[in-house]
Amino acid sequence: MRLMELQRRMAAHVMRPLTRAENIAPRTPDGKSMRREAAEFIKPNDRLKSIERLQIYNRQYWYRLLDSMYEDFPGLCAIVGQRAFHRLATAYIADCPSRSFTARDLGSRLEDWLRSNPSYASKRLDLALDMVRLEWAHIGAWDGAAEKALEPQDLLELGPGLRMALQPYITLLKLSYPVDDLRVQLSRAEEDHGTASNAVRARTHRAVSRTRRLQPQELYVAVHRVDFTVYYRRLDREEFLLLEALRAGRTIGSAVRIAAAAEEKLETWFATWAELSWLCPHGKGRRCR
Repeated sequence: MRLMELQRRMAAHVMRPLTRAENIAPRTPDGKSMRREAAEFIKPNDRLKSIERLQIYNRQYWYRLLDSMYEDFPGLCAIVGQRAFHRLATAYIADCPSRSFTARDLGSRLEDWLRSNPSYASKRLDLALDMVRLEWAHIGAWDGAAEKALEPQDLLELGPGLRMALQPYITLLKLSYPVDDLRVQLSRAEEDHGTASNAVRARTHRAVSRTRRLQPQELYVAVHRVDFTVYYRRLDREEFLLLEALRAGRTIGSAVRIAAAAEEKLETWFATWAELSWLCPHGKGRRCR
């Protein structure tokens, strides 16, 4: 057996979902005994049979990736519930297995997958999608690339033909629900009481219950970081549109016309963006996803 064939064979079995008892599947997709399959390319040792050795890797793969999903998407878990989230995460990983050397990228296809598999979110699809977008943006803000920021003095004379960009780690989101508030409440509960405490579960339940009763509300949010901490900053609609225009490469003159209705706020907005180091020279900034 060639090395490439061996690697593909091994990976196919390692990445197959576990049984409900969290064991390796007893048979291959074509009905072959997994014990015989494992014995064909894995040697036993004085302590473990071939299938037991394969099962160790099968479990490690699933335990690690499921842990990563729980860590990266606690808000989604709170919205759909613990059991439903486990089913959702298992189905997602089976359909969209890891393709990266880092578990950080595991959730990159979750939004599109959930849109194609809406039953996993039950009747809360729109709320769940908003949270997925926010939590994926959170990951991008945490470790996304940064460019040298424009200094306040660079913004003293903004000509109409000037172009500038946004930092790559910033994501601009138009949301239909206040999932930013929910995510902050969940994070505070974990920090205050520990991730496994009853207090966390009680506060999570209250936060989710309140959010489910809310009517849809159009919100504009920038997900960014300051001093290695991720923040969600709500924006005025015109501020959001202006930032989107700058990110798209529009000139200052063209972008400002989009926010003409809020002309009196322009100076304050640019000063705030400069203070937060959001702006960088045109041609440098890019989307983090």
